[in-house]
Amino acid sequence: MKKRNLLKTAAAAALALSLTPVAAFAQDVTLTLHQFLPPPATVPKHILKPWAQRVEERTGGKLKIEHFDAMSLGGRPSDLMDQAIDGVADIIMVVVGYTPGRFPRTEVFELPFMMTDPIATAKAFQEMVETDLQDSEYSAVKVLGAWVHGPGLIHTKEPVTKLEDLEGKKLRGPTRVISDLLGELGATPVGMPLPAVPEALSKGVIDGTVIPWEVTPAIKLSELVHNHAEFSGDEALYTATIVMVMNRDKYDSLPEDMRAAIDAESGQNLAEFAAKVMYDYDKPGRDIAVAAGNTIVTLDEAEVARFKKKAEPVIARWVADMESKGIDGNALIEQAKALIKKHGG
Repeated sequence: MKKRNLLKTAAAAALALSLTPVAAFAQDVTLTLHQFLPPPATVPKHILKPWAQRVEERTGGKLKIEHFDAMSLGGRPSDLMDQAIDGVADIIMVVVGYTPGRFPRTEVFELPFMMTDPIATAKAFQEMVETDLQDSEYSAVKVLGAWVHGPGLIHTKEPVTKLEDLEGKKLRGPTRVISDLLGELGATPVGMPLPAVPEALSKGVIDGTVIPWEVTPAIKLSELVHNHAEFSGDEALYTATIVMVMNRDKYDSLPEDMRAAIDAESGQNLAEFAAKVMYDYDKPGRDIAVAAGNTIVTLDEAEVARFKKKAEPVIARWVADMESKGIDGNALIEQAKALIKKHGG
């Protein structure tokens, strides 16, 4: 009887030893990160992948983040937020305006000439997420970072040197607020995500687009159009809001040390890092256009003032739209401006 018990004990010990590597392996976690830009673009190459590497290093390699660029998990850019909510992807990065009207409070940062500095505006956006939007607009997901790109400008086949040059031009707009702005400026707005721009330009569906310099190399824009209009002064014509979010259940299911690693590299750290990288890469994008011999026009203060005046109805319509949703749009504008100023804008 004793011999039998001894054998059982030995067998149990052997089984426990044999399971130890499996148990350790089971503690490893792989997360999927899905986004719409091609791998060489600034955001995946210089923001998302370095961010993921830092998170992985904090976990000693126990947490892995697998990257799926250019919508390689399927769907369209407008599907990304729902993919995060539904768990199709664990983490996604998307331009918020790709789902028009769904995150109305966020749009305050996209209003014409709201942005004075992309880093300050990103930190303001992130603070508003942490104090309000996470529990309201983004309650279905865990927001890891919220930021904006550098100054948006106009890129066209024909030169734009004054407001009247936009009349009748078919211009791609990334979000509903910016499309409304383009329409008010006299252009014909055409909504579409960034990856669709090259084909639309080649086929004559659009005459130009508004985007920051940073992303122009990813779509070879300086080869497709040869005229670019910048705006003088501290305020940008527009910016777009960007978020990286995680499936809420997946985040909550992670061990505490993995959540801590993600948190340490997220929030304001990610917002400031991402905005700075995008802003820094405006220069290389612009340099490509200069080297190609393209025409770059800087609209002077008098002309910019005309654009600002023309944009006023866009802001008024947005405030009215917010009121119809039970949101105090004017208060949001003042809050956003105060936060941008607080963070150095």
